[in-house]
Amino acid sequence: MDQAEELRRMVQSRAKLARVLAITSGKGGVGKSNVAVNLAIASAALGKRVILIDMDLGLANADVILNVNSRYNLSHVVAGKKSLEETLVRAPGNVILAPGASGIGRLADLTDSERANLLKGIEHLQRRADLLIVDTGAGISKNVTGFLACADEVLVVTTPEPTAIVDAYAVIKTIAHEEDHGDIRLVVNMVTNAKEGQTCAANLVAVARRFLNAYIEYAGCVVQDARVSQAVKRRRPFLLEYPTCEASRCVRELAQRLVKQNARVPAVEVSERPSFLARLAGLFRTDMAVTGDL
Repeated sequence: MDQAEELRRMVQSRAKLARVLAITSGKGGVGKSNVAVNLAIASAALGKRVILIDMDLGLANADVILNVNSRYNLSHVVAGKKSLEETLVRAPGNVILAPGASGIGRLADLTDSERANLLKGIEHLQRRADLLIVDTGAGISKNVTGFLACADEVLVVTTPEPTAIVDAYAVIKTIAHEEDHGDIRLVVNMVTNAKEGQTCAANLVAVARRFLNAYIEYAGCVVQDARVSQAVKRRRPFLLEYPTCEASRCVRELAQRLVKQNARVPAVEVSERPSFLARLAGLFRTDMAVTGDL
């Protein structure tokens, strides 16, 4: 009863909470985590309090890109051994990281107490940040898409390669079919130039509009830049290692665009949609009902 009351208190709270930006992709290898890490740094440079959560349960690697070590991670949180706040580490670029852990499995497989631990931890992080950036897993598993549908905004990362575009469309299709999903935006990574990014995005946006009746906004592109891979090898975010390179310029423009868009959202519009915590708690309740836990 105490646990149920605590969950009700969290989801009904009217306190100001950070917006949740979930970053995903249809397949691996498109630079999703690199975009997430550097976008977090660029947003922090704009004066935002940013917390990056590595929720890629299949391959958590934000800590590798940021070259930070943490004694605790998400697995300790769901096990109830540590709070999510206790896992936080200060990372380069004035970003706070909540390290992920591979092999946890689907969120739907968590026990009631593990779900409560995770919800409580996310609530605490939302109260101490302006922006919560969540690096999710790639693909269209229920674990990923359910979480994406709960987020305030979803940033789908793709490349101009046909297979990546097809997989990105699959992710968009799955999210679009979820009721009351957040804004869906598209980033085209590893483009030759801005025109290629615009053309690729325009085609995908048009198809989504025609066949899914879904509005997808083109957020921007990141050009192919040899310095990105060089920075990864040095375990440094390229935005900090090579701040004047083309990829860094693109990410800074992307961050400025996203921050300005968030600032223009009217307060009444935000309040009409249930909070991220309420939607996530609802997702957990649905999962438990399906699996017979309720």
